[in-house]
Amino acid sequence: MARINLLPWREEKRKERQRQFMSSLLLTAILGVVVVFFAGFMFDQKISHQQSRNEMVQREIKALEIRIKRIEELERTRARLISRKQVIERLQASRSTTVELLDKLAKSIPVGVTLTTIQQQGADLALIGTSQSNARVSAYLRELEKNDLFVSPQLDYVRSAANPTTATEPYQFSIKVKLRPPKSADEEEGFDGPDGQGGTL
Repeated sequence: MARINLLPWREEKRKERQRQFMSSLLLTAILGVVVVFFAGFMFDQKISHQQSRNEMVQREIKALEIRIKRIEELERTRARLISRKQVIERLQASRSTTVELLDKLAKSIPVGVTLTTIQQQGADLALIGTSQSNARVSAYLRELEKNDLFVSPQLDYVRSAANPTTATEPYQFSIKVKLRPPKSADEEEGFDGPDGQGGTL
């Protein structure tokens, strides 16, 4: 005998589909929440790591800035020391040049010439004096040219003195000459050049 299902099977099937849909929807929502939470956690970890790196970089930058300031201070100190050293070297060279200048001036003055005034401004030297004749002044110029301390001696003027101090030296003259630059410390000590030979003394 044939069996007839009198139950509302369509309604049951519809309810079953609704239960499956709700289950799928709930599972999808839970999975979405888990994914969002995991992604958020990962991003937080990356942000925290990057912030830590940024803080470390900032610390290194500050440490480098302190070192740079220290280096700048050392550079300024070094520049001041070098400047002082150069001043001392110039003073020492000037002192030796002054002694050499007075010595060679005394040795280069010929008979019949008297220096009355010596004026120095830097490397420029003005020699003013009296002479017996023009020839004596010319001889004095030649003596200055022979001397390695003096460079390019030039006669400024020679003329009869308005008020001669002595009758034997009736002429007054003025000579301008430049001084040879002072030798450096290396030259003074005979510094060996690139070829291994000593420098000029």
